[in-house]
Amino acid sequence: MYITPQEITTHLGAEQIEAISNGDDTMLQAAIDGATVEAKGYLHAFDITSELAKEGEARNALLIIFLKDIAVWHFVNICNVNTSLELRQDRYERAVSWLRQVQKGEVMPDLPALPVEQQTGTIIYNSNPKRSNHF
Repeated sequence: MYITPQEITTHLGAEQIEAISNGDDTMLQAAIDGATVEAKGYLHAFDITSELAKEGEARNALLIIFLKDIAVWHFVNICNVNTSLELRQDRYERAVSWLRQVQKGEVMPDLPALPVEQQTGTIIYNSNPKRSNHF
């Protein structure tokens, strides 16, 4: 497991987790699982399966932070007990924005590349801005 429910306490207080979940960690685990699946959808160009199999210090620190932000957003939507939903929404949107930048190739995270036999050959295209000539 890439992120454990106990690690979420860096982003959400233990008393808030307790108040929302009523001592049932299955809701928090479901939020973590949902965040992981959401991030995998954006990081398909990387060997995300091997990255998510890592534990401890071998994990990508920035990916951990953003996965926690996404998981906390999904979790606090159950009930907003003593937490700022605006802050949580801002952090969620920042995490998704980073994932989209990675997906577009604007940001290159320190993640393992897909093995060559699994690569599908992504094509990125664009054009120059439209030019207007005046005579």
